[in-house]
Amino acid sequence: MEIENANFNAINFFTNWLDEARDKLGLKEIPMALASSSLDGIPSVRIVYLKDISKQGFVFFTNYNSNKGKDLIENPIVELNFFWEELERQVRVTGSVEKISPNESDAYFKTRPRKSQLGAWASKQSQILESRKVFIDRLDKVDKKYPDEVPRPENWGGFRVVPEQIEFWQMGEFRLHDRFISEKIDDKWIINRLYP
Repeated sequence: MEIENANFNAINFFTNWLDEARDKLGLKEIPMALASSSLDGIPSVRIVYLKDISKQGFVFFTNYNSNKGKDLIENPIVELNFFWEELERQVRVTGSVEKISPNESDAYFKTRPRKSQLGAWASKQSQILESRKVFIDRLDKVDKKYPDEVPRPENWGGFRVVPEQIEFWQMGEFRLHDRFISEKIDDKWIINRLYP
């Protein structure tokens, strides 16, 4: 695989790989590993779903009061990892995270199934739950409180990972992989090949 710096755009290149993954693997959701750390440097990684990608970055949604949300607000440096085993490809994205606008979060929240909307209100994400019944009771109360349209809770919304570096990895025979690292410098993507 050969990639040249001239007019290279890491987001466009990623989007091409993502489209291939969707087509060849039949992906309905796009899982990605999100790694963050607390201010104390304690790492945490979990799978979230990519909901939007643009030249500004990679968007996902969560509860801002969850452990994940708190980590992201306190220490906004993160890494994403996409791995498509069947395509023998991996992409690592390093950058900073920021909240998206309330209007963007509202627009996405309206597209969610009603039960997912109710769950965003009922869940005290990451807190100790005494029993499943307590959670179901909370769901029932929220359902009765909002019989029609369910508004977005203020503590729930989107984050955007603004990429500073994107690494593309294509598996090669005998572990002679193709690796490229692209860095955003002065609003331009510079790409270099890495040893496998």
